Amino acid sequence: MDFTPKDPDFEARVRASFARQPMMETLGATMTDVRPGTVTIVSTIPPGTLQQQGSTHAGLAFSIGDSAAGYAASSLLPTGNEIVTSEMKIHLLAPGRGERLVATGRVIRPGRRLTIVEADVWSETAGARTLIAKLMGTMVPVPLVEPTT
Repeated sequence: MDFTPKDPDFEARVRASFARQPMMETLGATMTDVRPGTVTIVSTIPPGTLQQQGSTHAGLAFSIGDSAAGYAASSLLPTGNEIVTSEMKIHLLAPGRGERLVATGRVIRPGRRLTIVEADVWSETAGARTLIAKLMGTMVPVPLVEPTT
């Protein structure tokens, strides 16, 4: 879908917000693509994110999928607003094994009070991709609160 952002500087705003998330840095995640209504986040698979069977823990897939979907929603907001997750469902489809995870979040339906989003999370090894998770959820716009630290 093609969406028109309400903020002409949406990309800089979204990237600045992402940069304020220490959690994403901890997970080895970077934002690689920002377009109106679509955001891609890529993560290495740090050793501390593995589960007992050697696959990526679902928490890593959920974290980057949720953030990609949330920032996709945020890209359509006017200045002075951000997004918080109201609810998010995840379907785990395959073990997360490989060199990195790639999450692409998309807006399904934007709204003033609720925005419906989805995200696909892929594992990649040597260019081969496996869809490991599908997320769908609801985001809520809130006024921007500047960090206190």
